[in-house]
Amino acid sequence: MTQSPTTEQVDVGNLSTDDLREMYKTMRLITVTGERAVVEVKAGRLKSAFYPVRGLEGSCAALGSAMQPNDQIVSTYRSLGDALAKRSSLRRIIAEIYGKAEGTSKGKGGAMHLHDQEAGFITSTGVVGAGLPIAVGLALAASIRDENRAVVATFGDGSTSIGAWHEAMNLAGLWKLPVVFVCQNNQWAEHTPISEYAAVTDLESRAQAYGMNTAKVDGFDPVRTAQVLSAATARARGGEGPSFVEVVTYRLTGHSGSSDYSYMPKDQLAAATERDPAPAFRKWLLDAEIVDEAALDEIDQQVAAEVDDAFEFAQNAPQPNASERYTDVFADERLVPKS
Repeated sequence: MTQSPTTEQVDVGNLSTDDLREMYKTMRLITVTGERAVVEVKAGRLKSAFYPVRGLEGSCAALGSAMQPNDQIVSTYRSLGDALAKRSSLRRIIAEIYGKAEGTSKGKGGAMHLHDQEAGFITSTGVVGAGLPIAVGLALAASIRDENRAVVATFGDGSTSIGAWHEAMNLAGLWKLPVVFVCQNNQWAEHTPISEYAAVTDLESRAQAYGMNTAKVDGFDPVRTAQVLSAATARARGGEGPSFVEVVTYRLTGHSGSSDYSYMPKDQLAAATERDPAPAFRKWLLDAEIVDEAALDEIDQQVAAEVDDAFEFAQNAPQPNASERYTDVFADERLVPKS
């Protein structure tokens, strides 16, 4: 693993102090929300599958910084960080996870199928690799309509062995679509390390075969990650075609909120935990004298209050009405006319 930037290497590019503060808040929000959800699952109060984002907080915050409101994102079942980075409502996300009517999908999607059209968070999918063709379709639509937007697809390293990944990459490269493929490489495909399922573990080199711009970046360095992702989304909006960005991180928990992770090498996990994104970024901001401790403490307090509020809101929200069970499930109009 590469090292985080030192205070002597501070180069934040176009990121303002407000941008960096917002990135820290996003990281803390992801961490605290995820930890609270795991507690609720283990206590039996939250009866839902939940996939923690621990280890990805920095890369998610960086992606949020790189995206504009008009941009769209397609995520995976490990979607909490992406949704919060795209500024989806925390209250509505948690309500959705609880299956409540106030949720982003009226309680019908749950944690694995979040959707928030207003925020540009188009969908998350429960099938590995299934989001990439959706993102390519959105990018094709944006290209045809001449919309000035980037479409982002996030996915784990395991998705690069799925046929849909290759098909999506090929079409995007062929048609020069405005899509950014962000591989959140956390080193594990569920319970299998990348070295045991991939003949070539350099995922960036795979993407190069499809004729697109590629980059690999240390996901524990959120500033550099934000710079790389900002360049990729700008390329997409500017009509320069697709990009593939491999963001190298490490999963700090088990596959799901209740999974064992004793199979993970203790030395690898310990090294990654030392670089836990939010605490490491907080220390970096302080050492670089970019934000003072009082301001960061205030952010921590705001996050704690927002998380408490969101869970209380979700727990007290009404269940979906039975009359709504078929609403938004079947199309009520023909979108493509008969030939």
